[in-house]
Amino acid sequence: MKLIFAGDPMCSWCYGFGKELTELMARHPNLPLQILVGGVRAGATDLLDESGKQFRLAHWARVEQASGLPFNRDAFMGRENFVYDTEPVCRAVVAAHRLAPAADQLAVFRALQHAFYVDGLDTTDGDVLAAVGVKALALQGLVFPAQALRDEWDQAATIAATAAEFAKVRAMGIRSFPALLLEVDGRMVDISPGYAPADRLDQQLRSALVQYGVAA
Repeated sequence: MKLIFAGDPMCSWCYGFGKELTELMARHPNLPLQILVGGVRAGATDLLDESGKQFRLAHWARVEQASGLPFNRDAFMGRENFVYDTEPVCRAVVAAHRLAPAADQLAVFRALQHAFYVDGLDTTDGDVLAAVGVKALALQGLVFPAQALRDEWDQAATIAATAAEFAKVRAMGIRSFPALLLEVDGRMVDISPGYAPADRLDQQLRSALVQYGVAA
């Protein structure tokens, strides 16, 4: 039995959801969590123009209101010649997991979110991703040089594993993010198809656990 979170670090609603999921996991520390990256704009090649920025800012405002999390709008609006490709940051999540399988994957995921939404960093750049990732691992006592994560991120096997996660998420019928599911004996139960506060997530999870005869 485990929870499965499907998301993308550069999806704004996933950024808001990260805080709620962290709270949920604190309430259920013995329930394993698996993160699957979804690649909301994986492989995009178009430059982000003014209308694209304004479109995202509108979403950011709603996420900020719902979650209370901060956004660095100035850094985002000042970014030029930016391709909003989310494959690199999703691959960083996969690379960190491959490098340090015992690490708290959600903490790494949220560190990458913070790097983009708050620090205003370019999370399509491999060196930036490696630096953020190893810092998140170091906070867990797992010390690696940034180059180790960068090398893992560059590996053909990591690229393939990331694409395989994208395909798995699609095969599960997930078309929007975030998505949280409970897997029980191979059966999938929707906990939250979309953003929800921790209290609601907890209520829905406990109902699902009771349904399957598991103590909440």
